[in-house]
Amino acid sequence: MDSATTRIWLRHAALLIDREKDRLTRLDLAIGDGDHGVNMHRGFLAVTAELDQRHTERDMTAGKLLVGAGNTLVSSIGGASGPLFGSSFRALGKTLDGPGPEDEGHRFAEALTAASDSIHRLGAAQPGDKTMYDVYRPASEAFARATGSGGGLALAARAAADAAEEGVRATEPMQARRGRASYLGLRSVGHQDPGAASLALIFRALVNALEAK
Repeated sequence: MDSATTRIWLRHAALLIDREKDRLTRLDLAIGDGDHGVNMHRGFLAVTAELDQRHTERDMTAGKLLVGAGNTLVSSIGGASGPLFGSSFRALGKTLDGPGPEDEGHRFAEALTAASDSIHRLGAAQPGDKTMYDVYRPASEAFARATGSGGGLALAARAAADAAEEGVRATEPMQARRGRASYLGLRSVGHQDPGAASLALIFRALVNALEAK
């Protein structure tokens, strides 16, 4: 994926999060602090501001842009979400710029796996814990399957976004075992995880960016 498409992706993510920030806040009010939507909105506003400042830099690869976005998210989003989202973007960017397959679909699949693994390590999350890992893992696996079947980036991204949205819905009946929501015990059942919902928006923004090429 080139740097121009990466810029479009990040801007589309900011747009979707801005549009859905009230819903994300309502989700977080049910099982968290109630500030997730505001925090994500602030973080992606900071990312777009950084993109505006660096728009004349011609040597910015997709990987560098994503690492920069990750750094910005870590410093501008409060709570646990900043490190989690930030680390995933940094892992994604570092893998894209590192050694790997020449085919861009397989390279991006490896980068998504690295990003998912970073969430797993940092948050110590397992499948079924009702976290964003319940979205990142199936989405990255869906992307890899689509790429392995010969699909292009846009087709693979759509498969990942569909899996991400299914992953969000799957968090609703789960009992949270990580994060603040875990303190609610059975009362966390019946609510979607807000971090998972935000991540699904980011995957949908990737589809929008790739289909806009």
